[in-house]
Amino acid sequence: MNSRIGQGHDVHRLAEGRPLILGGVTIPHPKGLVGHSDADVLTHAVMDALLGAAALGDIGTHFPDTDPVYYNADSLKLLEKVVSLLEQHGYAIVNVDATLILQKPKIAPFISKIRKNLSRVMHIPLEAVSVKATTEEGLGFTGREEGITAMAVCLISDEGRNS
Repeated sequence: MNSRIGQGHDVHRLAEGRPLILGGVTIPHPKGLVGHSDADVLTHAVMDALLGAAALGDIGTHFPDTDPVYYNADSLKLLEKVVSLLEQHGYAIVNVDATLILQKPKIAPFISKIRKNLSRVMHIPLEAVSVKATTEEGLGFTGREEGITAMAVCLISDEGRNS
């Protein structure tokens, strides 16, 4: 068995009139993330980590923002496609660790549901999904509540891979 690590990073701007969706959970907040899809910055970072670990490109390669089919797309559905792609290439997800960087809102009340969503879609145990949130103490664009950043790392295995 060979293991591979991947890292992902994503940033989206906050604006009024958009829902705030993180890990497939709609979070009450006066601002939401701007993007071609649902702009779920957390799920996007997870997808990039998984794709990177398998050396399969990035989400822009697989789901370009120039393709109208992905307009307002549910990022958990896109994650399902990434998981399927990894499985087709003989990879299994071992674990994911993700961090949200934002000033507001507080994410702690939603982390359990976010973890459950990601665990279900990635076909891994809940204990293999970590989601954390932190602020930047009012510094930078996240501290000014202009946007949200997400980072993720993952471990995948090629156990049972045929090629």
